[in-house]
Amino acid sequence: MQHQRFTAALPALAAGLLTAAIAFTSSFSVIVQGLHGVGATVDQAASGLFALSVTMGLCSILYSWASRMPISIAWSTPGAAFLAIAGTPSAGYPAAIGAFVATGLLILVAGLIKPFGRLITKVPRSLANAMLAGILFDLCMAPVRAAAAVPLDAGLIIATFLLVGAVKRLAAVPAAALVTMALILFRAGDTVPGLASLTGPIAVMPQFDLSAIIGIALPLFVITMASQNVPGLAILKLNGYEPAPGPIFVGTGLATALAAPFGALAFNLAAITAALCAGPEAGPDKRLRYLAGISSGAAYILFGLAAGWIVTFAAQAPLLIGTIAGLALLGALASSLHGAMEVVKEREAAAVCFLVSASGLAFLGVSAAFWGLVSGAGVLGLRRLAGSDQRRAA
Repeated sequence: MQHQRFTAALPALAAGLLTAAIAFTSSFSVIVQGLHGVGATVDQAASGLFALSVTMGLCSILYSWASRMPISIAWSTPGAAFLAIAGTPSAGYPAAIGAFVATGLLILVAGLIKPFGRLITKVPRSLANAMLAGILFDLCMAPVRAAAAVPLDAGLIIATFLLVGAVKRLAAVPAAALVTMALILFRAGDTVPGLASLTGPIAVMPQFDLSAIIGIALPLFVITMASQNVPGLAILKLNGYEPAPGPIFVGTGLATALAAPFGALAFNLAAITAALCAGPEAGPDKRLRYLAGISSGAAYILFGLAAGWIVTFAAQAPLLIGTIAGLALLGALASSLHGAMEVVKEREAAAVCFLVSASGLAFLGVSAAFWGLVSGAGVLGLRRLAGSDQRRAA
């Protein structure tokens, strides 16, 4: 009997482990770049990766166990991509930490106050996608820059990504990440970090700076909700699971606010990898698929314990790490560009939003992503106002 139960649970447990491996190897480089982008040192970035991995692992285990649904909690990869180009706040990394706390509180409020949570869905999909595409554009150029600077190494990584992706799309980034790690090991030689790099979390006192809250917290909140939580809920529903979103937002918002001093930028529902835990890959018995959320959570915790070594190792070759980060975000860029230009009447506003966001130019200490969203909304509002005036005149 016990053997039969274990055999039935095995596909779900294996799917969870696969989910964690794909998610971590595909996007840890984006997380590291994002934390460095807002002023984190190598040790602080390692602390952030540790806090993110361990906390999202614990959240995945708790939510999946309590709900008996495959609730996979993840870090905000698009949010980290935004941080990579946002720039260090004028008040330094502590102000970025304060913005992370504010992001967590906004997510928490979205769970407690339903009208506020629904407000995020009122942001036009074209503008949300255009802003995200603008954020991702520069990061996705990294493989091109690397190909010019180190053509052999970058060429091997890109070729692996393309060849493996032609056969198995989900395996493309992990395979390219393995090649990247092998190249770093080969180039680094005796300078490869040892076990001494396994440092623990480092707390930073948050500093609440208005420009950082407007320029970092608000875009990070919009990106996390629109690009992660909303599609994450849709994927769960598609596979027959309908968890109440309020408690999830409250829990992930609270987790973000509490873990932020250690460098955790935002927690949310998994989107891309959620299908692995909730879909047929996790076994035929839907009642047992919650075990995929539990096993993925356990794997995230194990990855988090090695965060210090991983970040120190990645620092050996930032150009190659940028290459794998750009390749990992290529699918998200394509999807965002398609979503931005899908509605013909909103294309001009979306193009303005994309260009301003992609410029990377901050104004009044506020990031380009925020101004991109404001600019796009302004153009869209003017077009709609002119259209309504024309209809009344007719």
